Amino acid sequence: MKRTAIALLLLALFFTLSSHELFLKSDTYFLDENGRFELYLFNGTFDESENVITRDRIIAPQIIGPDYNFEPSPNDYYDKDKATYLKFKTGAAGTYVAGISTKPRVIELNGEDFTAYLEHEGLTAVIADRKAKGISDQVAHEKYSKHVKAIFQVGEQRTDHFSTSLAYPIEFIPLKNPYTLSVRDSMSFKLLYKGEPLGNQTVHVSSRKNFGEKGEGETSLRTNDNGEVGFTIDNEGQWYIATIHMLESDEESLDYESNWATLTFEVK
Repeated sequence: MKRTAIALLLLALFFTLSSHELFLKSDTYFLDENGRFELYLFNGTFDESENVITRDRIIAPQIIGPDYNFEPSPNDYYDKDKATYLKFKTGAAGTYVAGISTKPRVIELNGEDFTAYLEHEGLTAVIADRKAKGISDQVAHEKYSKHVKAIFQVGEQRTDHFSTSLAYPIEFIPLKNPYTLSVRDSMSFKLLYKGEPLGNQTVHVSSRKNFGEKGEGETSLRTNDNGEVGFTIDNEGQWYIATIHMLESDEESLDYESNWATLTFEVK
C-alpha cells in the first residue's frame, strides 16, 4: 500500500510539473470601448493556474482590433494568485484577438514517465512510433513551447479581426466570428502549423460548464485534411480549443519538439 501511494503521489507530481496547458483568459469576453481591462494567463487547467509565467518566457505578445495593435511591455504585467495578468486599454468597437507565445524549454523524462505523459495527452502516434522502434523505455528529451490566443468582443460592432493570424508556430484560426453565435450553432476552426493546415491532428474542446460537470470534460476531435474541425455550441459560457503537436527533433541532444496551442472565447 505504501509503495502504491508513493507511486500515485509521484505520478500526480509528474503531471503537475509537466503537463500544464496554458490559457489566455478574461473574466468576461464582452468588454466596453476605450476601457481598462485585464487578461490573464492560467498555466495548469482551464480553471486553475499552478504557477505564474515569468516575463523572460513571454514572447510575441499582441492584441489586435479595429485600428488597434497593442504590443505589451513588461510593465503591463503583474502576478497574483499563481496567475500572470496583462493590463490593457481597449479601443473602438470590434472583435479583437489577443495572443502570447512562450520561449521553448527542455524537459527530460525516463521512458515510463514519458509514456505516461503521452498517454495523458492523447499522443497515441508518438507512443506507437516509440513502441515500433523499441525505444519506449528510453529517456526522452523534449523541447516544448506554448502559444495561446483569446478572442473577445468590444462594444457591439462585429469585425473580422478574429481571423487574424499571429504567426505563431501553431495556432487556431476561427472560421466564424464566435460573437455571432448562439447556443446550438456550429463553430469551426482551422489549425495551422508553420502557416500550413495541419490535418489529422487531435484537438480537445470544452467549456467551463462541461469541464465542471463531466469528469475531465473534454471532447476529442480530429482535424480534416484541410486542418479544419467543427463542433456544436451546446451551452453558454467560456469555451476553449486545445492541441499538442509533437514531432521528432533534428536538434542535437533532443528527441522531440512539441508546440502547444489553445484558444478561448465566450458565447452568450
